[in-house]
Amino acid sequence: MSYVYCLRGIASGREYPADVAMNLDPIDGRPVEMVLDLDRLRFDHPDAGWYRPARKDMWRFGALLALDINNPDDARHIVALGEGHTPLLPYSDHPLAARAGLELLVKEEGKAYPGFGANPTQSFKDRGMAMVVAQARRLGLTRLAVPTQGNAGDSLTRYALAGGLEVVVAMPDDTPLPILGSVAAAAHRHPDRVKLELRGPTIREAGALLREKYLPHGWFTVATFQEPGWRIEGKKTLGLEIAEPAPGQTRWSLPDAVIYPTGGGTGVLGMWKAWAELERLGLIDGRRPRLYCVQSETTAPLVHAYACAALDTELTEPLGPTLATGLNVPGGVGHFRVLEILRASGGAALAVTEAEIATELARVWREKRWWISPEGAACLAALPQLLDRRLLRPGERVVVVNTGSLEKYLPNLRHLL
Repeated sequence: MSYVYCLRGIASGREYPADVAMNLDPIDGRPVEMVLDLDRLRFDHPDAGWYRPARKDMWRFGALLALDINNPDDARHIVALGEGHTPLLPYSDHPLAARAGLELLVKEEGKAYPGFGANPTQSFKDRGMAMVVAQARRLGLTRLAVPTQGNAGDSLTRYALAGGLEVVVAMPDDTPLPILGSVAAAAHRHPDRVKLELRGPTIREAGALLREKYLPHGWFTVATFQEPGWRIEGKKTLGLEIAEPAPGQTRWSLPDAVIYPTGGGTGVLGMWKAWAELERLGLIDGRRPRLYCVQSETTAPLVHAYACAALDTELTEPLGPTLATGLNVPGGVGHFRVLEILRASGGAALAVTEAEIATELARVWREKRWWISPEGAACLAALPQLLDRRLLRPGERVVVVNTGSLEKYLPNLRHLL
């Protein structure tokens, strides 16, 4: 059974029924989130009885999610394709980590590893879209629309087709060819189920097209933060996995710092929500990792807002193209909350250059043969800044989130390998 008892405006605090297919909070135009009855969950499942570590996907967290795959009434809505339960790869032999004495780990959301789950489109977006499609099916929605820099559209297409839904995807025409081609191929094979619109140069223009052409005709937008907390709930599983006990252990724990590539920022809210819920359930204490959000200097609204002590970001015109297309987000309706979380965690927002991203991506391939995405490479490229500014300290446990696979960005980046 689901323990969601309401939706709540993240800024306004206004509560709404849990079964309403709403978008932004009508009070202030801010996002809403799903709120779980954690006291009832703890009473019904003492000793974390909701946790099913034998499952090799994100649904291992059972009733702590907005839908519990162990409950038949919930399970009939879920389309499980293996998403989540990805490995933490040790990377303490990274030159800077070794020199600084860091225990560096990479949360690998791209390529599959034996014994773990596997995001079917090789992107962390699968966590959010698995929950989006499950919730849409629960509420009887049949037509979903998403503006995207690429991976979210690829992911939603995969889950919508598997779940019997229709989808329209709007993305810039310079989206990496493997991503664009995947959606285009689905639209060609299933013209009655998948529509592809090309509009750019960023997700902002893609979103405007959907608002003009599709939303007035009954399509439900699942743009970042504009669905009722569903993507946050899916991305929450990333934070739960970072905290869950290692095999053979029982203690839930958190690292000292998490370095995260940030476009819209849904994952930041999801991880923060996960850790707050684990604390409410008595599994961790009030200490949190310092969160470091990394952006490309070509589009860095969070970095500018953080440096100016602003409460929210302003729309930023891109200064040029970026290898890390997932970071090409000029502003976000949830950025105000990302900034609050950064400050509450003692973290920061940092920008890296395109040259630094390219250099780090090539070095990781050369030394480790890991197919990290350019967004993941951006996080590793931020290590010199973090160490120079003493934001990381010797002996700390640090998790870098690699959000996808380099394979999805070929052939644009083949010259770096």
